[in-house]
Amino acid sequence: MSVKPQTVQSFPSLPTPGNHQVHRRALAAQPMAAAAIVMPPHADPPPLAAARNPTAPTSDAQRRRDAPTPSLRALFLRAVDPSRPSSWSAAVADLLSSGDPAAALAAFAAALRANPAALRPALPPALRAAAAAASLAAGRQLHLLALRSGLFPSDAYAASALLHMYHHCSRPLDARKAFDEIPAPNPVIVTAMASGCVRNNLVYPALAIFRSMVASDSAGVVDEAAALVALSASARVPDRGITGGIHALVAKIGLDGHAGVANTMLDAYAKGGGCDLGAARKLFDMMERDVVSWNTMIALYAQNGLSAEALRLYGKMLNVGGGIRCNAVTLSAVLLACAHAGAIQTGKCIHNQVVRMGLEENAHVGTSVVDMYSKCGRVEMARKAFRRVKEKNILTWSAMIAGYGMQGHGQETLEVFNEMRRSGLKPNYITFISVLAACSHAGLLNEGRHWYNAMRKEFGIEPGVEHYGCMVDLLGRAGCLDEAYGLIKEMNVKPDAAMWGALLSACRIHKNVELAEIAANRLFELDASNSGYYVLLSNIYAEAGMWKDVERMRVLFKIRGMKKPPGYSSVELKGKTHSFYVGDKRHPQHKEIYAYLDKLLERMQEAGYAPNTGSVHHDLDEEEKGSMLRIHSEKLAVAFALMNSVQGSVIHVIKNLRVCTDCHTAIKIITKLTGREIIVRDIKRFHHFKDGLCSCGDYW
Repeated sequence: MSVKPQTVQSFPSLPTPGNHQVHRRALAAQPMAAAAIVMPPHADPPPLAAARNPTAPTSDAQRRRDAPTPSLRALFLRAVDPSRPSSWSAAVADLLSSGDPAAALAAFAAALRANPAALRPALPPALRAAAAAASLAAGRQLHLLALRSGLFPSDAYAASALLHMYHHCSRPLDARKAFDEIPAPNPVIVTAMASGCVRNNLVYPALAIFRSMVASDSAGVVDEAAALVALSASARVPDRGITGGIHALVAKIGLDGHAGVANTMLDAYAKGGGCDLGAARKLFDMMERDVVSWNTMIALYAQNGLSAEALRLYGKMLNVGGGIRCNAVTLSAVLLACAHAGAIQTGKCIHNQVVRMGLEENAHVGTSVVDMYSKCGRVEMARKAFRRVKEKNILTWSAMIAGYGMQGHGQETLEVFNEMRRSGLKPNYITFISVLAACSHAGLLNEGRHWYNAMRKEFGIEPGVEHYGCMVDLLGRAGCLDEAYGLIKEMNVKPDAAMWGALLSACRIHKNVELAEIAANRLFELDASNSGYYVLLSNIYAEAGMWKDVERMRVLFKIRGMKKPPGYSSVELKGKTHSFYVGDKRHPQHKEIYAYLDKLLERMQEAGYAPNTGSVHHDLDEEEKGSMLRIHSEKLAVAFALMNSVQGSVIHVIKNLRVCTDCHTAIKIITKLTGREIIVRDIKRFHHFKDGLCSCGDYW
């Protein structure tokens, strides 16, 4: 159920006594023939031989029927003392904790038949079993039992479990109605209500409930559980001051020393209110750290693209001592940092650590290894890691599908996708994004159209904005600009900036100035502060020789106070990352790099290379344009890597923008002249250069 998470008023106002009675009557109207109704339809009745009167006469056939089956449920119930209500309660709770909520509900039904006095202690775990089974029907029957017996709203444990059940069954309004019937909810019940709101993404109501708790007479009602709920809510709201306010309260009442509270606060600072990683790091440096603290901070850096900081912090963690050791969560976070940075050498070292710790078959860590190798351009190594994962989940398969897709290996992507389907796993929303993106990168127009239609008709998945974006990109690259524009106009979701950006990029490829202006105007409305759209439209004008319009865009760019992010290329060598900008002379080897590049350019020209001056979007003569192309960051990074790496090793270059057409042509020739393999990852995709060819087939 979707409820608008705005304010606590999004719930119904406090009900009148009449409303209470309406709620009770609605529940009471349901049939309740026997206690066994609370069992889900698929639950088998439990063996009840132990619950019968031992003095009752039994036949041999009866004994055989009553013989307990060797199941987990039977083992629990065999030990039940029917005369003790607490024994039944323990059986229900133990079956639930063992991961069998259906058996727990069946045991509760047996308890009521054997000893009605078991209702009071066994009802709370039974409600939690209904929550675990997501059985709203069973939960409502239990609610009715609680009302008829008087346990609700008088019993705090039953009330708290009832709220838990409704929230886990995605019925927050029902939970609120029940909460409002409790005359004086204690802190545990209030915290349960707030926690359920967070679970259902009702973060503002959760914070309002916490605020009312703080405003109550005794400040001691805010315990560790309440603080955790409040911080979890603050991590999801844009207001930067909320986490700081909760931090101040937590420190005042002395809860900031609790590891769980401090770790959740780290997450709240980094995710809520504009991602205040500085405040998170300050808190991290001051707190008493455990392995969860280290993992949280490393993951926050990795998730926000600060790979260097994540790797530095990981290095500190390894040397901190005090019994703190990295675990599966640590390695997954560090592998993500390596993936973002394209740090293949560091990633290999982390993979070795994964193998030493015996985690290669772990689905979570194994998926991270697959993702790391894929994003470093080593899809063959990703496939090897993928094969070693024992229990592959949908994320593991999706990572491998996306890995092939981003390399432009469309057919391999579809082979893995079909292999996943044969394994019995059904593709989900994310899987289809990867499949459609792969079709776009590889130019598989017919296949892309097929799976776009199949996701709705065969799998019941409605396309989202990401799927539409992939289709616009696929159609646009293939030159079907009118069809792409028509899809944007006809789809049932609001097009976002990424979608219009894909159309604008396609207009540049196919030199459609008129449609480019339509797409650019939409982009200026959606994201007026993004300088990339102005630059792209300006480049389209430049390639069309429309220099007056180029100048108009530059004036507009200046008036709006925009700055173009500088393009740079980086390369990892011996564990260190070297970055280069256009015409960069800051590197210690810059003189040697330019001298090497001059000689290399001479050899390239002898092999037929001619600068593609169309890649220079300035009104200059051809000689000046050629000089500008010579000092592009991609060429500087490649020259440095060729100078400093051994023959036969693969060169990995990361470009923060789209690789330019001239550098793409130049690198193809360089691989033919030097016999080296060069992998370039730009903002869009991977380019594998080898023997004078590129994996993209010049389709990018």
